[in-house]
Amino acid sequence: MTDNEFLKYASEGKLIVGGSDVHQMMHGLSQRALRKTTEINSTYHTPDELRKLMSELIGKPLDEGFGMFPPFYTDCGMNTTIGKGTFINMGCSFQDWGGIEIGDKCLIGHNCTICTVNHSQNPENRGDMTCQPVKIGNKVWVGANVTILPGVTVGDGAIIAAGAVVTKDVEPNTIVGGVPAKKIKDVAI
Repeated sequence: MTDNEFLKYASEGKLIVGGSDVHQMMHGLSQRALRKTTEINSTYHTPDELRKLMSELIGKPLDEGFGMFPPFYTDCGMNTTIGKGTFINMGCSFQDWGGIEIGDKCLIGHNCTICTVNHSQNPENRGDMTCQPVKIGNKVWVGANVTILPGVTVGDGAIIAAGAVVTKDVEPNTIVGGVPAKKIKDVAI
């Protein structure tokens, strides 16, 4: 199985059995991400250097408007897409096996976690995993310490209040907050 075949397999939500060859491939790909994030996080880099390192990590070019304040953490990196003019603040963790798609001109706050993996609820098979993608639209503001769970889509222009745990889709141009996140009001446009 190639890297791209594995990423497609995971993105499609197929079962990854703990300890299987597919699971071992996952661990191998994680080592690549750990090396690159260590390079990103270990010393100061100019904005251009950070953009280059992040492009190498995700395997896709990033525009000149991309910005990030490290540290940044991921267990894969290769299944993340980041739009134009997006900014990622310090301490964020992206678990992107299922795919993370972030639109243009988004603001991702301090210590945000985006998860795409769920483990089996059955204690006998707890090491088994399935993945679901997370999609974040354009011009979304994700506040500090937000957690976005597998399978969530956040609509364009939405705001997620600090500390929220997003378990369900967020409609465009709405503000959500809380645990679990619920609609607070519409964005004032």
